[in-house]
Amino acid sequence: MNRLKGAVVLMSIAFATNAWAQTDQGAAQPAHNDEIVKMRMEVSAANKKYNQKVAAAKKVYDHKKAEAAKERDAAIAAAHGGATAQ
Repeated sequence: MNRLKGAVVLMSIAFATNAWAQTDQGAAQPAHNDEIVKMRMEVSAANKKYNQKVAAAKKVYDHKKAEAAKERDAAIAAAHGGATAQ
């Protein structure tokens, strides 16, 4: 019974710390006087913007690729439909 109580206490602590850690993720970063910290924050922001643009481009690419695959499949089906058995 003591093991069960201990496990429950550990799990509740784990869930509480996990929920607390997730609440600050959307908070704005405070301004810093340290140049290295500022530089790293700017690099991080640039990387985030780049990743967003890459994700948007990938969506467009995937859509165009799917359209091309449909056209190819239709052409293959037409070719198979027009072929005669020998």
